[in-house]
Amino acid sequence: MPPLRFALYIATAALLGLSGFAVVARPPPLLWAGAALAGYVGLVLGGVFVLRWRVFVDAVVGGPRGARGVALTFDDGPHPRWTLRVLDILAEHEAKATFFLIGRKAEEYPEVVRAILERGHSVGLHSYAHDRLFALRRERHVRADLERGVAALEKITGHRPIMFRPPIGHTNPVIARVADSLDLVPVGWTIAGHDGVSRARAKTVAARIRRDLRDGVIVLLHDAPELGDREPAAVGALPAILDAIVAERLEVVPVSRWIEGRQGSAAGNTT
Repeated sequence: MPPLRFALYIATAALLGLSGFAVVARPPPLLWAGAALAGYVGLVLGGVFVLRWRVFVDAVVGGPRGARGVALTFDDGPHPRWTLRVLDILAEHEAKATFFLIGRKAEEYPEVVRAILERGHSVGLHSYAHDRLFALRRERHVRADLERGVAALEKITGHRPIMFRPPIGHTNPVIARVADSLDLVPVGWTIAGHDGVSRARAKTVAARIRRDLRDGVIVLLHDAPELGDREPAAVGALPAILDAIVAERLEVVPVSRWIEGRQGSAAGNTT
């Protein structure tokens, strides 16, 4: 069990115990009660916002113990220009990556999705609509979105996706429950390039990734802007990142290698 999930269980039990004590005996000092409540709320919100903590979902956020290689992942595509440019750069370095696709964009550019697979890369689902308030939606909304996204990728690729990266990496028990019911494996990251914002610069993104490169990390980059057509900083940073991986004597590996027992026959194509 992830340490912070265990901490949440302990904190929940402690808060319930404190509440019971306040009812049957006497209320604790206001300062203590306020500090306990603030700490609990902070832990819950951290669990929602920080996927790497794995408070609510059993996400893959890196390779298992002893894993070798670096997994490159790209979010928010496909894009008819920038995704293809990323594919060209990867081909020049003989590297394979994983693309987490937005369902509605995949429907708009199915030929780009097919190009990703034809070049030997993997794809996963990044939700259908990429709703920034996804973690606040009711279960019915979450389920409808993910089911629609799964159907969109399955129709284009011929395979059902098994990997899922939540929009913005936000999770909660509802998202965890729906993903599990759809046999989707949540995938997070170890290193974020922070290249998805308009002010990001390729040189800064590459330096940030190079600083933390090591075996077993999952790198988060973007092959498309969330909205619009601007060039993501990762496009300019990718050659330097790949050169750094070679310099460190690391190899680029697919995320599916680190999903134990979940690959199946389609893993090489859609996960």
